[in-house]
Amino acid sequence: MTWYVYMVRCCDDSLYTGVATDVQRRIKEHNGEFKNKGAKYTKTRRPVALVYSKRKRNRSYAQIEEAKIKNLSRVEKLLLVTVS
Repeated sequence: MTWYVYMVRCCDDSLYTGVATDVQRRIKEHNGEFKNKGAKYTKTRRPVALVYSKRKRNRSYAQIEEAKIKNLSRVEKLLLVTVS
């Protein structure tokens, strides 16, 4: 199964990073299109828009990349979004 690490920009201009097997479905969940889905963080920051995604071989690799991105500064995250 293919996994993705992704980043969304929330309506308050904050960035949220996560992993998923279906990024488009996950964005819909974050935006409340499915009841009781999405993340607690994005629930009050809708709508969200996809700004970055990267395909990974498996869940483990996706979670490792997610942790690396979460440890970046905001400036570094914005640079990642710009160059991808």
